[in-house]
Amino acid sequence: MNFFTWAVLKKRIVAIKSLMLDRAVPLRKKLLVVFGLVYLFMPLDLIPAVLFPVAWMDDLVVWLFIIWNLKDYLDKYWLGEEPVNITEDFTDKEVVDDVNFTVENEDKRDEKGTDDE
Repeated sequence: MNFFTWAVLKKRIVAIKSLMLDRAVPLRKKLLVVFGLVYLFMPLDLIPAVLFPVAWMDDLVVWLFIIWNLKDYLDKYWLGEEPVNITEDFTDKEVVDDVNFTVENEDKRDEKGTDDE
């Protein structure tokens, strides 16, 4: 996947919100995003503001580094791999535990003659 296309970059930036809300993401990955936000709004920069045309370059480099490190996690949120919540499917349903069963292939059932057709 091409990292430097504007569409991919935009989708990864939008996916940061979902990444921060996901409990499965390690804390160090979330702290990296928090560091980027703090650095973005911090009055002190590596390149001073008096060099206006290039003063925003350090912020850009920091955020490109953060997005590059989180690309695998961020891609999960915008590639359509949304987490599935199966608890809604089984609400108010009776669940039976400790049941043993086997699944037989349909071809094997025909060979044994156990098919009821």
